[in-house]
Order: sequence, then C-alpha cells, then structure tokens
Amino acid sequence: MFFYYHYIYVMLMDIEERIVVDPEILGGKPVIKGTRIPVHQILDLLAGGLPVNKILEEYPELRRDDVQVALVYASRMRIV
Repeated sequence: MFFYYHYIYVMLMDIEERIVVDPEILGGKPVIKGTRIPVHQILDLLAGGLPVNKILEEYPELRRDDVQVALVYASRMRIV
C-alpha cells in the first residue's frame, strides 16, 4: 500500500511540472507542458479505447508519464 501512495504523491508533484494552464494557450485549457495537446484530448483517446502505445505513436512529443499525469490530473481536478 505504501508504494501506491508514494506513486500518487509523485504523480501529484509531477502535475505542477507537466500540466500547464495558461490563458494564452488554448484559452486556458490544461495542456501538457511544452505542447498544445490538451489533457481532455488524451482522456478522450483513452476513453475511446486507444491504447497508450498508440497515443504515443500519434503524438511522439508525449511520454508515457504525460498520459499518466493527465489521468491523475483529471481525477484530482474533476475535469472529466
């Protein structure tokens, strides 16, 4: 159980480093830092059944951790 909570803690710390909300970028929608890929786009792809490896193929600028951080962000911010 410790590892689960440690993982969540690390992911929450990563949110601030990997998710950007800036009114100048896509009207203030949360995006993956350094891209114009909104968090909701990643969530929509996952909800549609697209596997993570296919998302990474479609968006080579993303890392696997970016997809995980998008999920944690959504669960914490209740943007879904």
